This record gives sequence, structure tokens and C-alpha cells, in this order.
Amino acid sequence: MFTTDELATIPLFAALGDKELEYLAGAVEDLHLIPGEYAAHEGERRFLAVVAEGKTELTKLVNGTERVIGIRGPGELGGEVPMTLGTPLPASMRAVEASRVIKLTTEVFHTLAAMAPEVAATVGAAAVERMDMLRSATAQPKDAALFVIGPRLDAGVHDCDGFLHRNQIPYERLDPADPDAIARTGTAGDSVPGPYPLVVLRDGTQLIGPTKRTVATVAGLTVTPSHARYDVVIVGGGPAGLTAAVNGASEGLQTGLIESPGGQAATSSRIENYTGFPYGVSGDELASRALAQAKRLGAEIVVTRRVESIDPAEMTVTLDGGDVLRTKSIVLAMGVQWRRLSVDSIDNFVGSGVYYGAAPSDAGLAQGKDVYLVGAGNSAGQAAIFFANHARSVTLLVRGESLAESMSHYLIEQIAAKPNISVQTQSEIVAVAGDEGLETIDVIDRGTGETSTREASVVFILIGAEAATDWLPDEIARDEHGFVLTGVDARNTTDREPLALETSAPGIFAVGDIRSGSVKRVAASVGEGGIAIAMVHRHLQFSARADANAR
Repeated sequence: MFTTDELATIPLFAALGDKELEYLAGAVEDLHLIPGEYAAHEGERRFLAVVAEGKTELTKLVNGTERVIGIRGPGELGGEVPMTLGTPLPASMRAVEASRVIKLTTEVFHTLAAMAPEVAATVGAAAVERMDMLRSATAQPKDAALFVIGPRLDAGVHDCDGFLHRNQIPYERLDPADPDAIARTGTAGDSVPGPYPLVVLRDGTQLIGPTKRTVATVAGLTVTPSHARYDVVIVGGGPAGLTAAVNGASEGLQTGLIESPGGQAATSSRIENYTGFPYGVSGDELASRALAQAKRLGAEIVVTRRVESIDPAEMTVTLDGGDVLRTKSIVLAMGVQWRRLSVDSIDNFVGSGVYYGAAPSDAGLAQGKDVYLVGAGNSAGQAAIFFANHARSVTLLVRGESLAESMSHYLIEQIAAKPNISVQTQSEIVAVAGDEGLETIDVIDRGTGETSTREASVVFILIGAEAATDWLPDEIARDEHGFVLTGVDARNTTDREPLALETSAPGIFAVGDIRSGSVKRVAASVGEGGIAIAMVHRHLQFSARADANAR
């Protein structure tokens, strides 16, 4: 810890009396950093840092690259701007050489400021000087890694948009008639012709109607596993799968995750009941944070690949294209799929007027339009509230007699307070029509029996979910609805009782929405993802013990 004599040599504290110095000595943290070690990361809770010894640098992610935006030596401050403005840390602090840093939490700083107001004045003045540095670092527009050209309502364009957004790839979408699109493609005319999407790279390379895998490859994402053997392979990239990846990688397991990140939660426009986010968090923001965390800790995220089969006896995972991954354990975290609406020809408009789920990245689809939402659960309610801020009107079509049967009370109250949201109960879509995209829907009122035709170019469907587990081997038992059985409900071929999240195939675990009996809440999925890794460790111990006995 710092002594009062050491603190008195720091310019910020040099004029303090014995009482204030004694308080500081008993309250501040003494951070000893080795070269390259971080004292704090961008976005973390604010605190004031004072370099006592050595040299540190402030870094910030700009266009996906960590840039050094400032150097701090002995006596200099870090974190003075967020401490003054009450915001999270706008930059990270990293040691350039062996350093010693004094850390004052918000509570310590405020107490000291009350005892010695001149300290707060000095920090405030320093914050003003630093604002220009931060303004310059953040003013640069995000460079697009590629350009997606095509109509917003085109199915392929929407699919490409969603994929790039979920995977945090900076891109710019351009309409075919946009002068920038015409200039980038060298098109002769007033519009870039299809087929769409047309993806243009920075070097001018043009990809016509590329597959997701092609887009992922040129964007620098991992599409081919780099290891032949893993400690744990996770199938699915929703909250449960990403949490398992974070925990597995952080505990030193060779961790591979197969599937595009996000899961069904990524299509939730706002999750209000997840602990730690008092004002809610969007599903794709939560997925993006977990994805970045898993990557930072060393998990390998393989996208655009489909798991074709699992062999429980050999403990292998076979991907489309023939790659076979050998592993010591498997975590099934595929989540569920949105239930499809049974209306003739509706599949013809998926991606061009009809959308399953509703992510914040879909805001542009709703801008200024009359939007219809089908569903009565919390996801539908959250989407209605979100789109009300973008659409001219939002109509919630509910098959039941009221929202109270299936929606949380707080959402019902928020919907009632939005003047451009209307709720129509006992109503269902019975027909859709349009040429290149959705144009009209027929809605029946089951109460009156009357059917009305309405102009509609955007319909979001959120009517529950179902399991897609037909591809799993027979060794992994499922219930009558296709959800994977675990724990005491699962048959097991070993002498021991299955672990709580273990399936009927030893060493294979199921977590999140795909698991039979799961709570179907994000917080529960996150918890199960963490618990699964603890059980993977136990399984590995059982296996090691069995191998030793066999020898």
C-alpha cells in the first residue's frame, strides 16, 4: 500500500494535510503492473488513476484497431474525464513498462473532494484539457470493411445485413440508385443492376450474390477450424453457448464454438429482465459483448458452418464440408427456432416483407412504415415498443383474447402508453400477397368473423419457438417435442447417474432453450452455460480416472 509520504510526492496530493493523506493511504488501491498489463479496459466503471511510477498508455479501439491516444508518466492522471462527467471509461490504460498506479474509486474520490475541494477542481481542469484528445480520437467515422449494395427489403440483402451486424463487421449498405454505389461499381446508368446483394470490397473487388461463407471469409472471420482436437466443442452461439465458450476458454480448455453468434436472443430488440442492465439490453448487443469476450479469452468461433452429425461413441463433430472435430466433450446450445406461421405462400416473402424475430438492426425496415407484429409474448411486446420509435404505426395482432395471458405487466403498460401502437386481439393473418415483395395481408377478426385486406410491406412474426433436433443421433434422448433430456430424465449408458445438464450420451451436455424443462429466459441460459463447463471438468475427471483404471 502507499504510505502518506509516498502520496505527498504526487502533485495532485502535494497540498493535502495529514488527515487527508492518512485517509487516502487507507483507501486507495496500489496497482503493480507488468509491461502490457491493463489497469482498466474501455467501457468499464469509472475511477481515477494516478501514475506513481513507470509509464502507461491510454488506448482506444478505433475502426476495430487499438490505437494509443495518450501517454501517462509519474504524477499524471487517467480517468479524469469520466470521473468528472460520470461516464464509463472512454479508453483503456496499459503499462508500457513496469508501473505503479494509484487507483481512486468513485466513492474515495468524492470523499476526498469533500475534504479537499481543490483536488476536484484540479481534476476537473485536467478533464477539460483532455476532452479535445478524446474528441479527435472518436470523431473518425468507422471505416467500412465492405459495402453491401441492394434494396433494403431484398431477402438476400437483409440476410447479409444481419450476418455482418451480428459478427461486428463494419460495413455500409447502399441502395442501388445511390451515387456512391454507382461510382463504386462503375455502373453505366442510374442504378446498380441485380442480382443482389452485390458486395464490394475496399480494393474494388465485386462479389455478386455471395454466400455467407464467402462474405465471412473476405471479412476475416474464421470459417475453418484450426484444431483437429478440442477439450470442448460447443454447438450454438446464443447466450448459453457463448457463456460456455467464455467459461471454457477462461479456464484453459481448448474451446471451439460452431455457429453464427446470436441465437434467438439476438433477435430480441430489448431484454428488460436481465440482471445488471437496469434499462434493458438488446439481444444483439448482449451477444456482441459475449462474442468479443469469448474471442479475447481464446475461444475459437467458427461461423457459417453447419454441424451435420455427432458421434457420441467416438466423440466427434462432423461439419458440412467434411471437417471432423475430435473432442473430449460437447455442449449442445443450439437454442430454438421461431415457429413458422401457417399461411399459404408466406414463405415466398421471408426476407422481403416477412421477418421472424425482430432485432435492433431491423429498425431501417420499419422506418416511417405501418408495421405489423404477430405475437403476444414478451418478445413481441419488446419489439412493438422498439419499432414504435421508428414506424408510423405498429399493429400487434394477437390470437388470444388479451395480452395479459402471455405478456409481462410492465410491457402491457408501456404498450398502452405508446399512441402509435394498437393491439388487435382475436386476430390472425390468413393470407398474404405481393409481387416482388409483400404488399398486402388479410386479417380475420375471430370475434366478428370479418376479414379485412390491409396494405402491409413489413410483418414481424414472434409466435413462440420449437426445437430443431432431428439431426441429433438416437443416443441423445429427447422429449415428445424434440427438446433434449438431461440429468435424471436422461437415459445413460454409464454406471454413474448423469450430471444435471448431461444428456443420455456421456460427456455430451445440453444447455439453454434446447434443453427439456429449461426456463426459457436469457439469465437462465447464461447460468446453464457457465454450469455446463463445471460439469465438463467433472466429466474429464471421470474419464481420466477411468483411463487410469484401465491401464
